[in-house]
Amino acid sequence: MEAATAGRTRSWVQWEVQGPLHASDLLSLQVYQSWLDKSTPHTAVRWAVTLGLSFVYVVRVYLLQGWYIVTYALGIYHLNLFIAFLSPKVDPSLMEDSDDGPSLPTKQNEEFRPFIRRLPEFKFWHAATKGILVAMVCTFFEAFNVPVFWPILVMYFIMLFCITMKRQIKHMIKYRYIPFTHGKRKYTGKEDAGKTFAS
Repeated sequence: MEAATAGRTRSWVQWEVQGPLHASDLLSLQVYQSWLDKSTPHTAVRWAVTLGLSFVYVVRVYLLQGWYIVTYALGIYHLNLFIAFLSPKVDPSLMEDSDDGPSLPTKQNEEFRPFIRRLPEFKFWHAATKGILVAMVCTFFEAFNVPVFWPILVMYFIMLFCITMKRQIKHMIKYRYIPFTHGKRKYTGKEDAGKTFAS
């Protein structure tokens, strides 16, 4: 029992910012990590909670009629996360000339290599949810309510989104990868004949 607890405590060294953590801080971080671990297989529920938080945030900003810069920054952050989610871990444009590591297949007769994301789904969800919560906290402070003409921010975000997605889609077409599993060809092994050989 003590070995398992010691193993868990060692993994929390990454949370140490300045000096050692107190026992209560370590316990709260362990509880937080435990909840994250329990939520891992429940993808739909996690994203539903995040969409609910997004809705609450949008309603709050709409009712307060302010904090547009915070909302714009949140949108840019989510766009950055989404692009990292769609991108392969190893960029094929950088690996074109070298045979140092795995790359995506570009020809029909090349070996199948699975698509590995630069930002996995769970980390994408976690970062997006934390971003919404930070933006929500920012709406409680008047210092972040910078007066700005919001339609310009909306137009600039739409333009930035279109340009970025166009570039990402061109990259996907050029290097022939699809970041989603829906509609991909499924490979199956040989069917079992049902007969066994006795030795």
